[in-house]
Amino acid sequence: MQLIDTHVHINFAVFQQELEAVRARWQEAGVVRLIHSCVEPSEFPSIQALADQFPELFFAVGLHPLDAEKWTSETEKQIGVLASSDRRVVAIGEIGLDFYKAENNQQQKQVFEAQLNVAHQLDMPVIIHCRDAASVLRDMVREFSKKTAVPVRGVMHCWGGTPEETQWFLDLGFHISFSGIVTFKNAIQIQESARMVPSDRLLIETDCPFLAPVPKRGKRNEPSFVRYVAECVAQLRGVSLETLAAQTTQNACDLFGISVEEQVILPFPHNEVSLRHNS
Repeated sequence: MQLIDTHVHINFAVFQQELEAVRARWQEAGVVRLIHSCVEPSEFPSIQALADQFPELFFAVGLHPLDAEKWTSETEKQIGVLASSDRRVVAIGEIGLDFYKAENNQQQKQVFEAQLNVAHQLDMPVIIHCRDAASVLRDMVREFSKKTAVPVRGVMHCWGGTPEETQWFLDLGFHISFSGIVTFKNAIQIQESARMVPSDRLLIETDCPFLAPVPKRGKRNEPSFVRYVAECVAQLRGVSLETLAAQTTQNACDLFGISVEEQVILPFPHNEVSLRHNS
C-alpha cells in the first residue's frame, strides 16, 4: 500500500533534531511521496535542501495569506523564478485567503490574484489555504478563470468547509484534501464533505506539524500520521484502506505531475534554471 501526504511543513524547527527518525516512520507507514508546502519564498532554500536529503519529497513555492504584508513589487517575479529553478517544484502555494486570523482582506486578495497569475503563466496547480473566506475565494477563482479562459487547477488543502462550500470548489474543478481534522469527533460537516467528494478528486494530508489526527491528537503531527487520515476517510466512504490509498495516491500523481512508479528525479544544480514550465 502506498500513500502520499500532499501537505507537510517538515522544515519547521520542531523536526530538526530527528528528521531521519521521522522519515523512517513515514516509510514504515507506506508514505512514498510528500508535497512540501511553502509559507514564504524565503523558505525555498531550506525546503530545497530537504528535497536533496529526501528524494521522495516534492515541493511548492508561494506566499501564505497570513504573510501577505510581506508582498513587494518583486515577490511575484521571485516566485516565478524560484518555481522555474527546480523541476521538483510541482505547485504554487500555499496561497489563498484567511479572514479568520487577519483583517487585511484587500491586501490578501491582491496577493492571491497575483499568485494565481504566476501559476497560470507557468501552467502549474495551486495549493489553496482558505479560512472564513470561501465565497470570496470562489468568486475570485471563477473570475480569474473567466478572464484567462483557462480553469484554475489545484487543491483546497486542509479542507474545513461545509458540504455546500465543498460543492462550490468541486464545480470549479478543484481537488479537496482532508487533514487530521476529519478524524475529530465534532467535525460533522467536514466528515460529510469527505463522503461527497468524487473519488478522482480526493486527497489526504497531515499539514504537519499541526492538527495531528485521532489517535495522536494533541501531539506534534508528522507524515506517518497520514495513515490515520486515510483510515478515517476510508471508513467514512465505506471503502477499504487499500482502495482509498490507491485512489488518493493516483489523484496526487495526476494533480502534481509526479509518479510513484519511476525512480525519483535528481535535482538540477541549484544555479541551473529548468525550462520545464516555459517550453
